[in-house]
Amino acid sequence: MADAGHIQTSLIWIAYAAAVALCLAAAIITTFTWQTSRERSAVVSSVAIISLTSLLATALLLPVDIALVSSTGSTELGAKKTWATPERIESILLGLRIIYYVLYSFDALLCLLLIPFAYFWYEEYDEIEFEEEGRTWVSRFWASAKYTSFFLALVVLLFLVGFFAPAAGDRANSHLDLDYYRKLLAQNHGEKALTFALGLLVTLGTIMYILYTSVGLALVPISFIKGAPKISAPQLSATTASQLEQNRERQRQLEMRNAGRQEGMSRKDRRELSALVREEQTLVRRERLAAEASGEGKSKLYQAWLKVGTLLRPIKMIGGLLLIAVSVLVWASMLITGIDKAKNSICKERCGYIIGHVNLFQPMNWIFVKTANIFPVDYVLMALLTLYLFSCSVSGIASIGVRFLWVRIFQIRKGRTAPQALLIATVMLGLITLAINYVLVTFIAPQYSLYGTQTFCTRKPEYEGAQPDCRGHLDMVRLCSEALNDKITSDVCTPSVMSTFLNRITITWPFFGVVDFWGQFVFLFIFLIVFVTAIFRTPKVNMAELDEDAEEDEEESLLAATGRRFEASWGDIRGDARTSYGTNNN
Repeated sequence: MADAGHIQTSLIWIAYAAAVALCLAAAIITTFTWQTSRERSAVVSSVAIISLTSLLATALLLPVDIALVSSTGSTELGAKKTWATPERIESILLGLRIIYYVLYSFDALLCLLLIPFAYFWYEEYDEIEFEEEGRTWVSRFWASAKYTSFFLALVVLLFLVGFFAPAAGDRANSHLDLDYYRKLLAQNHGEKALTFALGLLVTLGTIMYILYTSVGLALVPISFIKGAPKISAPQLSATTASQLEQNRERQRQLEMRNAGRQEGMSRKDRRELSALVREEQTLVRRERLAAEASGEGKSKLYQAWLKVGTLLRPIKMIGGLLLIAVSVLVWASMLITGIDKAKNSICKERCGYIIGHVNLFQPMNWIFVKTANIFPVDYVLMALLTLYLFSCSVSGIASIGVRFLWVRIFQIRKGRTAPQALLIATVMLGLITLAINYVLVTFIAPQYSLYGTQTFCTRKPEYEGAQPDCRGHLDMVRLCSEALNDKITSDVCTPSVMSTFLNRITITWPFFGVVDFWGQFVFLFIFLIVFVTAIFRTPKVNMAELDEDAEEDEEESLLAATGRRFEASWGDIRGDARTSYGTNNN
């Protein structure tokens, strides 16, 4: 039986290793897809790829955590499996803790030191200055390290505050008589410093999560349905040809009107002619865009691929409808959990609104518990949900951009993202990943994320010292909850490592728990506003942005790549150009 336990845990870790390998491939593709080719830096690209891989690996560790603690218990009997001895369970938990500490420490090192260093390393590079002043790579390194030292001082200050500041949870929760809550309190200054630093990062990530993930969670499903092409090739070709004809006709009129004038063309006509010439250049670029989008000059295989992409668009719409259902289900589950915590938490704001067990029907938690009967569906669903929230965060950052208050500092666009913007977005995703773990554990699937599929037997043992036996009494098997105080159930139910981390933060430092808790209601409000607005708002084509992209591609001789960004609509198959698009000529 011990071999069975070893095989099961090994399979879980092998699946995780395969997922991390896929994360590395996804990070490489994402980095080179978003970063502008003209300003590509090997240091920036390497740091971004490593950071994104580490963040995805951290996000996907939660399903592994739940799977491992769930594997130690027998769901049908409400008891530990024979191979799951206390020593073996402690070994599994210790391995998880070590990996959590390594990943979170590495993420913190990336976000607070390595990424800022890469940012200043790129900023310090000036080819002309290097040639004229004879600067070396060593001087560039020390200049970058000098600016990064500020972030190092910030990290040290962060841990010093957590080390010496008295934890509010020591006094606020001293009256709690449940073993589960007492065990969560940080016992020494080192734990307090760690929980303070992690709690502050989770809170900062929650702010980012509220602003960006809420928008992405609302817009991603809608974009699958309404994101019929940014523009259709026949429509673009027809409207551009008409505008180009009008433009050239107006130029001929101005030239004919001023042909015989000795004093030459008037100042007003010269200004108008100059504007028409610039507009003609823009319209010519649009004609090239339409030609590339329709596959003109391309092989028949490429043209066939465009047709297939158009025919598969109904599948994309079905996927959009499924994602809408997922987003709404997540929103409803978070709202129900929030109400449950606000109403039924035994310690309210003094412990970050932790609840003993789920008191209201919560759909996402119910789905995970039910699918746990079909191994390993629940783990796959948790991994997909984690990746979906991460993808929504990326989409939200791309939609809003990197901003300070209402001022946009950097824009995130495919093939147009500056290296500085890529690094800042990576730091934001790092903080958001912490918030995603918090939300999954405490709001979206609180009971499942805490104990997984573990159960305990409520039947009294036949004699003193014996273990409860629910064979033939399945109606007496109950799901584990954190409101457990007796010796038997505490031995049977093992909490996940991530839930222990997060609950320790909210109990030791209740302020972080309060901010993170009420921030979820702000998240729900923003999602609702964006979601309703996106449903009723008709998507518009930003022709100014398309013209800018076309001009940059023309400068780089990359017009052929532009066609991939414009999928055809049904009009590409029919050659129908009846629907006209409005233009925005600047």
